[in-house]
Amino acid sequence: MTLLRHLMVATAALTLSGCIAAVDYGKVRHADYVADPRCTAQPGAVIDGDALPLFFATSRLPDCRSSDISLLRHRGDKIRYGRFAVPRETEVGGKTRLRTPIAFQDSADWWTALQAETDRRQGRVLLYVHGYRETFESTSKDAAQIARMTGFDGPVIEYSWPSQGEVLSYAVDETNMYHDVRNFRDFLKTLAERPWVKEIVVVSHSLGARLVIPAIAYVDRASSSADSSNISNVILASPDIDRETFERDIEEEVLSPRRVANDRRITVYVSHADKALAASRALHGYPRLGSPYCFDPFEAADLKAKGLPVRCYPVARAGLTIVDTTDVSRSATGHSNFLRSAAACRDFVDVVAGKRARPERNPTHLAHAFRLTPDPADPKPDDEAICNRVPVIVAP
Repeated sequence: MTLLRHLMVATAALTLSGCIAAVDYGKVRHADYVADPRCTAQPGAVIDGDALPLFFATSRLPDCRSSDISLLRHRGDKIRYGRFAVPRETEVGGKTRLRTPIAFQDSADWWTALQAETDRRQGRVLLYVHGYRETFESTSKDAAQIARMTGFDGPVIEYSWPSQGEVLSYAVDETNMYHDVRNFRDFLKTLAERPWVKEIVVVSHSLGARLVIPAIAYVDRASSSADSSNISNVILASPDIDRETFERDIEEEVLSPRRVANDRRITVYVSHADKALAASRALHGYPRLGSPYCFDPFEAADLKAKGLPVRCYPVARAGLTIVDTTDVSRSATGHSNFLRSAAACRDFVDVVAGKRARPERNPTHLAHAFRLTPDPADPKPDDEAICNRVPVIVAP
């Protein structure tokens, strides 16, 4: 057994062992977390859009018992809406923690504010759905980075479901993600049906793909609109979704000929260096869409015999583009290259802007798959600056 296989098996075992314990709300009644009036947005309440420029919708349980409202890892009783700003480092109990400035907003007021912001721009909305092991703070940090990095010309919405934010709670995250399917699909349907929303750019990371893909299929089937062509640009970053299931179903649903004819496309960022997806493969037994791992040893042998990189991609589908970031991977896990690698960030920015091709993409033996490789003229780019990973604001 290879060292990598040992690592994947050990990671899977640790993941399972960490998921045996029940989710604990603590010594507080569930209702007590939201008893304070600040957890119930009042219609007509004024929100400072300049101070809180980004939008959120969440199914997380809020905690309004202290001066700083926080959104917990537990399931909430309903979808809540609000505005937020870049998370700040704040001293809490002698420890430095991230805190996201937020304000809840009445749902009708939130949709009105979203329309006003959308109308001021180009009718475009960017919706970000996070993945496994995220807190509201870490997701807000990523959503704010996406807004800065892309300079998106419309409102940016973070959809936050109750991920635990812990390495050893993968199964809990899966459970909560599946529990949240109805919440998210109904939210996406409502957003897609707004006549003032001309285009929705959907960005999902990791486990979030398993919320996004079935939700889009649901909107396609159930929307009262003539069609859901405003869900046109779908980006799956390191998607933790079964690759074979995706291949089997995508052409009949999300990338059906009708949707592709209406200009829908999906861009998938993958990496063979993604350790998180390697662990997920060990746990689930089958390769993930975000990893070009060769599950079929005969396919791997054929590629090696031809002198090609041993990387296996999803089969070609109209409207599908694969971008392999293996050679420009960053961080210990290689699981967030679209936010950490200069080459991947540049590509991501252009995809969000609607560009279909980039000269920096290197062709592979498959027409729909491309590799990103280091630039010989700039072998060590400033990833932090190019990806706009500015330091977190320190609260005064």
